[in-house]
Amino acid sequence: MTQAQPQLPAEILEKRAAEQRRALHNDVRELRSAVRHEIRERTDIKRNVRRHFAPIAGGTAVVALALGYGTAGIFTRH
Repeated sequence: MTQAQPQLPAEILEKRAAEQRRALHNDVRELRSAVRHEIRERTDIKRNVRRHFAPIAGGTAVVALALGYGTAGIFTRH
């Protein structure tokens, strides 16, 4: 058999509910702030270019070489 919990006054239940709502609201606020910060870091172009400079420079060099070779080919073919 289980014991039934004694009836708590409505004021205490309302106070607990208000505390839980505040805690939940604060948790959601912290989560939103953390997500915004993470998104800002991931989408910061300057930071990403600095972090991945070598691959970006290499890719740019390959594209420039291909475009230069193609352009030179257009003007030198007979």
